[in-house]
Amino acid sequence: MVVYKQADTLQELEQILDLQQRNLPKNISQEESTKEGFVTVEHTMDVLQAMNEVCGHIIAVDEDQIVGYALCMHPKFAEDIEVLRPMFHEIDKALEGKVNYMAMGQICVAKTHRGQGIFRKLYQTMKEKLPKGFDMIITEVDGKNPRSLAAHAANGFKTLAIYHSDGKEWHVIMLK
Repeated sequence: MVVYKQADTLQELEQILDLQQRNLPKNISQEESTKEGFVTVEHTMDVLQAMNEVCGHIIAVDEDQIVGYALCMHPKFAEDIEVLRPMFHEIDKALEGKVNYMAMGQICVAKTHRGQGIFRKLYQTMKEKLPKGFDMIITEVDGKNPRSLAAHAANGFKTLAIYHSDGKEWHVIMLK
């Protein structure tokens, strides 16, 4: 049985990083990347821990193994991950600073557990665990990741902005 909760141990954060590594484009084939999706950002343990201390990352655990995660990223970390800086700029531009939001820094489900509703449940749990005063969840998806775009749309995400950075098309999406 899969249990959903916030990460609270070093071992859980290590498992997040391990699952992340298994889904980075550099570690999967182009075919798998297109068919199954991929994650873009490679986090360091220091940044992952700092983010977790502000708002615990949401994890799906099956028999003591993390099989999915959704990283909570408070906007105060906007400058900490270079590839995400343009996203935060686009969010600020679109919202004009009028909304308190939590960024979902990355979501990933293990290949063995895809198609079982874990993606949806990770977001549902994230919404339930958001600190008081946050109005929405915002994230971005690489335009070359149709599986992720479709999964987010199916879960109620709406487009806030589309922009180009570093030769890629990014879709900034939000869930109220």
